[in-house]
Amino acid sequence: MTRLGTLRAYYLGAVCCIAGFLFGYDSGIIGGVLTLKSFMIDYDYGKADQTRISSLAVALQQLGALVACFAIWPVTHRWGRKWSLIVCSIIHIVGATIQTVNTHSRAAFFVGRVIAGLALGGSSVVVPMFSGEMAPKHIRGQVGSFYQLMFTLGIFTSYWIDYGVAKHIPKTQARQWQIPLGLQILPAALLGLGMLTLKESTRWLTSRGRYDDAWESLTWIRADSSEETHLEMDEIRAGVEYEAHAKRGFHFKELLAPCNLKRLSTAAAVFTAQQATGATAFAYYGPQYFKLLVGSKDNTSLLLTAIFGAVKVGACLLFVLFVADNVGRRYILTAGALFMAACQISAAAVLRSFPAPKTPSSDISHSGIAAIALIYLFVIAYNFSWGPLPWPYVAEIFPPRIREPGIGVGVGFQWLFNFVFSLTTPYMIRNMGWGTFLLWGVFDILIAIYSWFGLTETRGRTLEEIAAQGRSGVADAVPTQLKREQSGESERHIDSVSDSGRHLMYQGEDSKRIPKYSISRPFTESE
Repeated sequence: MTRLGTLRAYYLGAVCCIAGFLFGYDSGIIGGVLTLKSFMIDYDYGKADQTRISSLAVALQQLGALVACFAIWPVTHRWGRKWSLIVCSIIHIVGATIQTVNTHSRAAFFVGRVIAGLALGGSSVVVPMFSGEMAPKHIRGQVGSFYQLMFTLGIFTSYWIDYGVAKHIPKTQARQWQIPLGLQILPAALLGLGMLTLKESTRWLTSRGRYDDAWESLTWIRADSSEETHLEMDEIRAGVEYEAHAKRGFHFKELLAPCNLKRLSTAAAVFTAQQATGATAFAYYGPQYFKLLVGSKDNTSLLLTAIFGAVKVGACLLFVLFVADNVGRRYILTAGALFMAACQISAAAVLRSFPAPKTPSSDISHSGIAAIALIYLFVIAYNFSWGPLPWPYVAEIFPPRIREPGIGVGVGFQWLFNFVFSLTTPYMIRNMGWGTFLLWGVFDILIAIYSWFGLTETRGRTLEEIAAQGRSGVADAVPTQLKREQSGESERHIDSVSDSGRHLMYQGEDSKRIPKYSISRPFTESE
């Protein structure tokens, strides 16, 4: 692969992951906006209603995202990854515009949150799919981790904007909250425009029989048309055709077959665990958490939250540059969960022994500084493990046969528990206090146990190799009648494939055969 090809792969990942920036910005901005006096005045609620309004504003967005995780399937299947993300960018612009207009109506604001959530949910399914299908195996972890890096960058940006408007714009002016909400429109527009500069997914084009376009897409992203690229095209087409041959008679009930159910349960568990670390709750309610830790004034808690965002960006950037594809996924996820557990439980112990002062004007105590340091260490561990890795990992474990619904189910669980924790976290902070950190710490211990004993390694393998590893399970998922057809017609299918320009060999003696590939010329539509 050429240097230009590597740069193009990084460029594709960066453009796709503007959706991650948008997700992070939206997640981070809302917590600060809801604490602004100007917003509370315009939407007519006081501190007594703040917990309820905060929960609804965040949770309704998650509900829209959850719906979109499943609604995006037919769109991305029919129209492709590229145009699906363009649609998501347009939807988010509409939602952000509704939120920015000063309607003085909570209902209208909540509608805008739901619409924006639809865009975030849809893009969170398509981005790991698109980047995973296009990135070369030796940097797939890096490219897939761009999503979390851009997410942290979005959070970082939102925190400092919240802090800036709170400090420099009078609380009597609506623009104090309109500026941070309105700025969502910029990355949403950049996402849509950026998609116009990219090629469609090679694997999606191959699955639609558009072989000329698929070859053009692959040679563009690799910036190469050598024999190695021919071999990769052979491998992609062979894998897609194998899955297409097996996919005849596909029914969604097959997702519940043992082999596929294991993949689905892994995807669901990984994204559930990501939310159960407590890191996303920090992203939404950073100012509230830091008030709990140090009992500081509003502007001080916003400043601590902004620094928290900077730590997230730095940690995630170091992970993407130096760790993503150099250490096994399973080891990173296990070690990260254990370190996070230690930080959260220690923070709970500090807060239990030395409660934060009740007076908002008090200086930050030594125990408060210690608690802040522990939380910053926690977020470093998260962004070295459970922050960036679930996105590429889940995209890797599914074969083409069930990749779209599989990733959709996994990300659906991400948004489901995002919804659950975003709805309950304000009440946890208010009612549990230091126990909130203890709860996250216990969850992290359970996550570490699951990571070590329940996950398999995917680093350094092509998607076709990972699919072939569980290929026997794919055959098990095919209806009995189709198995008989495959057993009796395999040689006939192989002959037809060979006639199209590839010499495809199978090892094994039954219908659960794994393809081997040979180098051939590029495919043309005439074939």
